[in-house]
Amino acid sequence: MNTKTKKPLNVTKLIVSSLGAAFLASCNPTTSQEVQPIKIDGSSTVYPITKAVAGAYKANKQDPVDITVDFSGTGGGFQKFCAGQTDIQNASRPIQTKEMEACREARVAYIELPVAFDALAVVVNPANNWINTITTEELKKIWEPAAEGKITRWNQVRPNFPDKPLNLFGPGADSGTFDYFTEAIVGEAGASRKDYVASEDDNILVEGVSQDPNALGYFGLAYYQLRPKEMKALAIDSGEGPVLPSKETVAGAIYQPLARPLFIYINSASAQKNPALRDFIDFYLDRAPEIVNDVGYVPLPEEAYHIAGVTFHKGEVGTVFEGRSQFDLTIPELLRKQAKF
Repeated sequence: MNTKTKKPLNVTKLIVSSLGAAFLASCNPTTSQEVQPIKIDGSSTVYPITKAVAGAYKANKQDPVDITVDFSGTGGGFQKFCAGQTDIQNASRPIQTKEMEACREARVAYIELPVAFDALAVVVNPANNWINTITTEELKKIWEPAAEGKITRWNQVRPNFPDKPLNLFGPGADSGTFDYFTEAIVGEAGASRKDYVASEDDNILVEGVSQDPNALGYFGLAYYQLRPKEMKALAIDSGEGPVLPSKETVAGAIYQPLARPLFIYINSASAQKNPALRDFIDFYLDRAPEIVNDVGYVPLPEEAYHIAGVTFHKGEVGTVFEGRSQFDLTIPELLRKQAKF
């Protein structure tokens, strides 16, 4: 009996060698090309972009394919994606090492395409008249695991704040926003207090903050910009002065460390078998700049979508992020990473 030895993780090499032939097969006219429904899941942050693209796609096609767009959080979505249950994965952070391993084990090859930039907005209720700026150190003090059951009132954050309850709202553990925020602020992905109102549905978090004068929460910029009069965004001070979240501060690379790229991941085997999926991705990349802007995020330069299109049509599988988020990443740096795929 042979003993199975676990090999070191080398996702790109393994997937290219074992599944790269699928891309060559797709060029063969005898290969079966059957239109199939498209299943999409993952990040609630990327959901508004993909949902709007899917709506525009259906409106522009005479006989559009059925497209379902759901959200279960980036982590929850990757569980389905790496099990081969979905065709496209919306992600508000890069794929993690454990997810790369799951995809490798299931022989699911994926193509990583950045589609927008986002800012994590830290917000309070508009009735809050004691805070406009918060430091990254204060955010860590509030959200780190050691704060659970201890940092429960505003005056514990800053002595001159009122002695009022500190009611927290944030993404659940399956959310990529949760992973990114905790890694950027606390220093470890997933390291967070648990005594807060958690949901993968950002609309629930928006409702919570907008109705509670003592609330503080965080989520993607688009959800704040949909209802700016019902919440107040805080300027973040990471040591170089307070900066408010906005398209301009994200594009200018000064809203740090809470600015991040957003992605879609495509199951490469699905793309080879389903011409409707390939057509949808072409449509997505063509319409993304306009739709990303309309939704409330920051579009990438035209060059980025061109590179993404080349990456997709060449079938370049894997990730350029090595299984972890990169902080203080700028849009030009993202372009360079794509070009070096």
